[in-house]
Amino acid sequence: MIHRWSIARRLFVANLLFVLALTAVVGTAAFIDARDRTYDEAGRRMTALAVSVADNPLVLQAAASADPSARLQPYALRVMDDADADFITIMAPDRTRWTHPRTEELGQPYIGSISDALEGRVFTEITAGTLGPSVRTIAPVKDADGSVKALVAAGVTVRTIDVAVAGRIPALLAISGALLAAGSIASWLLGGYLRRVTRGWGPEQLAQLFAYYESVLHSVREGVILIDPRGRVVMYNDQAAELLGLEPRDSGDVPSNAPFLADLPLTPSLKNLFESGHTVHDEIHLTASGVLVVNQGPAVGPDSPAGRPAPVFGTVATIRDRTEIESLGGELQTMRTLSDALRAQTHEHANRLHTMVSLLELGRTGEALDFATKDLELSQQMTDDIMGSVQEPVLSALIMGKAAEANERGVELAVEASRATGATGLAVQDLVTILGNLLDNAIDAASDAPAPRRVELTVESDGDGLEITVEDSGKGIAPDAIDDIFRYGFSTKEAGPFGRGLGLALVKQAVQRLAGTMTITNSGRTGGARFHIALPLPDPHSLLEEHA
Repeated sequence: MIHRWSIARRLFVANLLFVLALTAVVGTAAFIDARDRTYDEAGRRMTALAVSVADNPLVLQAAASADPSARLQPYALRVMDDADADFITIMAPDRTRWTHPRTEELGQPYIGSISDALEGRVFTEITAGTLGPSVRTIAPVKDADGSVKALVAAGVTVRTIDVAVAGRIPALLAISGALLAAGSIASWLLGGYLRRVTRGWGPEQLAQLFAYYESVLHSVREGVILIDPRGRVVMYNDQAAELLGLEPRDSGDVPSNAPFLADLPLTPSLKNLFESGHTVHDEIHLTASGVLVVNQGPAVGPDSPAGRPAPVFGTVATIRDRTEIESLGGELQTMRTLSDALRAQTHEHANRLHTMVSLLELGRTGEALDFATKDLELSQQMTDDIMGSVQEPVLSALIMGKAAEANERGVELAVEASRATGATGLAVQDLVTILGNLLDNAIDAASDAPAPRRVELTVESDGDGLEITVEDSGKGIAPDAIDDIFRYGFSTKEAGPFGRGLGLALVKQAVQRLAGTMTITNSGRTGGARFHIALPLPDPHSLLEEHA
């Protein structure tokens, strides 16, 4: 039953029991302390009274008379009333009472210890006499020579002392009640706060929920990162660590040890986004290793009372890897380019076939044969040049497709490559990204320029590296825009349905991934922009070790 209680209820019950126990202990201790103080106070008061009576010359004079009771009994009763004492007994050294509150006790032996008083010392004790248990002080009555001639016992009964202590019990009960009420109110207020924070769940349910959340965080394919208002990364899962290049996080790490965003190796765009806390949807960010899609929103707590807005504990960002999608998109674009090339070639071949049929119908067989032979030689020569210059089949197919596309758009694509050109060890996907995007931008720029419209592609290799140069006859790049063209989202073209500014950003990312360099100028032979990329070829020994 108890395991179903919320944390607030458990705290309230535990605090109530604690306050009750504390009240009982404190009340008992206070009562015992008050009783002991009252007994000590009664002992000091009786000591002062007994010594005062013993020092009275009347007592010494009466002790030497033939009937001490006749003179001392009225005196003792009067002092007893004035001093609020229960009894004052004056006795002979042999314990014979000369005074007593009860007349029938006169002449009877005193009940109690007198040995210390007979030796001339004043002492206090708690003992039972004819009036019941009492706190009493016995003082000696000495003559001028120091001899003990009589004894004086002054005391109050324990019952009287208990009545005095009982007078303090209401105050003790009031203090205990106030302590209990204050503790209960504090527990109730704290319980209400915990009930709002934990939403009425018990620690077992919270532990189970935390285990579920940890399992979900580490099992989902998307990266999840939680950032508090102070800019600390309080939690992230394994996928986020992989995508952002962070150290894997242990599930036992506590928020107090969370790192700050400024200390993490994040790209500037991601760091700025996380620090801003802005709500974004499907925002694309480029890192050194891929293309990330980020969604970010506030982490809002439960509703607060009195209509106050719900507290915001920070931001939650989810991260998806779009690198594979972009790679597939590049491959799809390549296939579309090849398809467009085949369509263009089909159209050209249809025109040429119609021409040859017309020549045959006109009886000009020799001219038809000559036209067909030259056309075949030109097509085969172009194919052989490209395939022989660029030994990678995928790149050759890409260039052939771009050449056909350029031809259809009225742009001449000139390809120049060394016979030793190769891409051994370089990722073909990265090369396709680089060549495809550079050629697309060059063809676009050249197609918008006045004739002659031309794009030149040069691919060279000396065995240590691969150099790619793309020049176009367009209007070039503005000097103040050279630093911005590789930034994601920047484009000089009109925005399309899926946005612009991603192609050159992907080119820069691929070049960095291949440890290459890139330079941009406007001094190309064709008069437009000139992109020069140098990619070092990997060491063959390192490639063998990777595949071992």
